[in-house]
Amino acid sequence: MRANVRAMPTLILDGRSLTLEQVDAFLRGGLTVEVAPKARVAVRKARAFVETLLKRDAAVYGVNTGFGKLANVRIPDADLDTLQLNLIRSHACGVGEPLPPATVRLAMLLRVNSLVSGNSGVREDVIDAFLGLLNSDVVPFVPGKGSVGASGDLAPLAHIALTLIGEGKAYFKGKLVPAAKALANARLKPMSLKAKEGLALINGTQIIQAIGLVTICGLQRWIKVCDLAACLSLESLRGSDSPFDARVARIRPHPGHALVSRNMLTLLEGSEIRESHRDNDPRVQDAYSLRCVPQVHGAARDGFKFVREVFERELNAVTDNPLLFPAQGEVISAGNFHGQPLSNALDFLAIIMSELGAISERRIEQMVNPDLSNLPPFLVEGSGLNSGLMIAQVVAAALASENKVFSHPASVDSIPTSANKEDHVSMGVTAAHKAAAIFDNLRYIISIELLAGRLPLAHPLPLKAGRLVEDAARELRRQVKPLRQDRVLHEDFETIRGLVDAGRLDDVLARLD
Repeated sequence: MRANVRAMPTLILDGRSLTLEQVDAFLRGGLTVEVAPKARVAVRKARAFVETLLKRDAAVYGVNTGFGKLANVRIPDADLDTLQLNLIRSHACGVGEPLPPATVRLAMLLRVNSLVSGNSGVREDVIDAFLGLLNSDVVPFVPGKGSVGASGDLAPLAHIALTLIGEGKAYFKGKLVPAAKALANARLKPMSLKAKEGLALINGTQIIQAIGLVTICGLQRWIKVCDLAACLSLESLRGSDSPFDARVARIRPHPGHALVSRNMLTLLEGSEIRESHRDNDPRVQDAYSLRCVPQVHGAARDGFKFVREVFERELNAVTDNPLLFPAQGEVISAGNFHGQPLSNALDFLAIIMSELGAISERRIEQMVNPDLSNLPPFLVEGSGLNSGLMIAQVVAAALASENKVFSHPASVDSIPTSANKEDHVSMGVTAAHKAAAIFDNLRYIISIELLAGRLPLAHPLPLKAGRLVEDAARELRRQVKPLRQDRVLHEDFETIRGLVDAGRLDDVLARLD
C-alpha cells in the first residue's frame, strides 16, 4: 500500500506557489501532498521565534493571552497548552449539514500551505499531522455553518483541528466514526497542541476559499458549456451569426465580448443550417437571448476572470493572526483573517452565474414556445397528448428565480461578535454557500437547455449544424433518446449534467476559449 502511495503524483506545498490548476487536480483526487524542504526550514525558524517570545515577559496575543475580548487576560506559563486546547474545544460549535469531504480536504490543503510560509509559528509536528490526514482516508467532520468570515473561519476550522487532536468525529473510508477511532484505523496518532498552535489552526479564510474554489473549478468547464448550449439553441432556432462579427466586438472592446463571439463562430463553422437562410431570412433581428450572447456571456467571462484572480492571490496568502516576522524579530497583530476580498468576489460570482442561468432560461422558452419558434410545441411529437418540455421550462424558470434570491449579496452584511471586539465581519462563508447553490442550479438550467437545443438535431436532417455543434449533439444523442412521447425528464437532466461533469464534452470545449 505504501508503494502505491509513493507512486501517486505529488503536490509539493511551499506557501508561495500553489496554483488554481493544482487545486483542480487535487479536487479530482489521486495526489499525495508533501511540504518543500525550504518551507520546513521556514516553519522551524518561526517556531524558534515563538519559543523566544515565550521566554520574554511581554504579552503576545494568542501566545500568552486570552482571545478576542479576553486579549487583556494574561495566561500563566503553566496553562499555555491548556489555553490552546480550550480554544479548539470551545470554538468547535458549528451547525448544519457537514461540508463535503472534498471541500474539507481542500481546506486542510490550503491551511497547510498558509502555515508553511513561516509566519504562524506552529511546529513541524502540526504540519506532519495535517499531511497524515491528507494522505490517508481520514476526513474531519465539519458542520457547514457557524463562520462569519472574520477572525478566521473559526468554528469550521476548529472542527478540523478537533480531528488532529483525536476528538470530535471524522470519516474513515466514508464512514463517520469518532475521530480517535478514525486516526487509529489510519495508524495516525492524535497530537497535543503547544503555545500559539490552536490559534494558528483556526485563524484563516480556508473554509471560504475551499467552498468557493470548488465552485470556481467547476465553473471553468461549465462557463464554456454555456456558450455551447447557446449555440445549440441558435442552430435549433435558425438564428443569425451576424451579432458575433469581430467588428462588433472591436468597437466595444470588452475582452469577454470578443472571446465569446469567437467561440460562437468557432462552434458555427461548417453550419449548413446557418448558410441556408443567410440571404433569405424574414427576421431582421433575433431575440436578445440569442443576439446578446456575446454581451451577457462576455460580461460573465470578464467577471469570472476577476474572481479567479482574487482567489489565486489568496491561495498563497497568510491569513493568521498575530503574524510573526522572525527575521525582524517582530510580531504584528493585524486583520489578514478578514474574508472581505473573497466575500465580495463570491457575491460577484453569484451574480455572474445567476445571469448565465437567466439568459439560458429565456433561450429555452424561445425553443419550447411555438409562438416564438419554427419548432413543434414543447419540442415533442404529438403535442397535446404529450407535454414535452413544457414543465422543463418551468423548472428552469424556478431555478433562475431562486438564483435571483441567492444573488442578494452577503458581503454587505455584518454583525458584531466577540463583545464588539470583532465589530465588522465579511459573511464570506454565507457568500460561498450561496454561490455554490447557484452553481448547482445553473448546471441544471444549462442541462435543460442542452436537452432542448439537442432535440431538433436528434434526427438526421437534410442540413447539418456547425461541426462542433454536431459533435456535441452526437454525444448527447448517445446518452439521451429522442423525445417522441412523454417520459420522466428528471433522468435526462441528471444524465446530461453527469456527462458534462465527467468531461464527455471536453473534446468540443477544448476548441473554445
